[in-house]
Amino acid sequence: MATILAIESSCDETSASICKDGEILSNIIATQAVHHKYGGVVPELASRAHQQNVIPVVEDAISTAKINKKDIQAVAFTRGPGLLGSLLVGTSFAKGFALARNLPLIEVNHMHAHILAHFIDDPRPEFPFLCLTVSGGHTQIVLVRDYFDMEIVGETNDDAAGEAFDKTAKILGLPYPGGPLVDKLAREGNASAFSFPEPQIPGLNFSFSGLKTSILYFVRDKKKADPDFLKNNMTDICASVQHRIVTILLKKLKQAARQYHVSHVAIAGGVSANSGLRQYLQDMAAEENWQVYIPAFQYCTDNAAMIAIAGYYKYLRGDFTGQDISPLARMNF
Repeated sequence: MATILAIESSCDETSASICKDGEILSNIIATQAVHHKYGGVVPELASRAHQQNVIPVVEDAISTAKINKKDIQAVAFTRGPGLLGSLLVGTSFAKGFALARNLPLIEVNHMHAHILAHFIDDPRPEFPFLCLTVSGGHTQIVLVRDYFDMEIVGETNDDAAGEAFDKTAKILGLPYPGGPLVDKLAREGNASAFSFPEPQIPGLNFSFSGLKTSILYFVRDKKKADPDFLKNNMTDICASVQHRIVTILLKKLKQAARQYHVSHVAIAGGVSANSGLRQYLQDMAAEENWQVYIPAFQYCTDNAAMIAIAGYYKYLRGDFTGQDISPLARMNF
């Protein structure tokens, strides 16, 4: 068995985790407030913040886990996909830490890790299961046959669901990060107040670019007719947009479950923290007789615990990498 240090630095959160024999002992996350005034993540600023945060975060993770550096037997890290500069910081730290202590390195695919986050706590999914992975950069339906036997059976043709939430927030004048604010306001609104189009995409793939455009034109036209439209209808707009995004996601998920005859269904990624998605999924599960798996909030957004658990399963099968490894902004699934 093993004690593993894991590093996550794919975007704008620096995170470190300690995993011992498959149990997460610590999961420390440092967020980056520097991006708020720009309305989105600035890659150069993100990589600089990772440089400032990585050592304190790792020290905090080790301290919280109540272990010593000498107890660590392997180092796992996010190789990709993500922002190249951000990935470079985490990869370089992991390589340096491992080299100084002659420890094996474990590279982890960020998207695999989101799915394997379901194996941190009980209840754990049974194979095979479908995982709807939704974030700011990805929207995928993945057929998971084993820990490392995964197949993308549906994905977005253009923009991700998380990006649609964030773009909506920006159109509505909400501060960054806007997705959680849309969710919060939607809880107070009427999801049937306004109607937004559903993309007609064949198969199991998604598209959100057209929906974003329709929201932009809707707000523009309403504001022309009534300058106070947003102020008077903010919660209803958020609820209606959230309803459309979630129904698009779950319609395809239902189609996939029926197509592959799978009754165990999971969600993962930052958007899996959305309360609307969680509630609609539970409602659909009751209708379709699914067994549903929803991760704890702390394991939905980018975090090192998911890298640690993925690293643990790779450690068990001796899947290590060398010091010549480089990060990848785009990484094959």
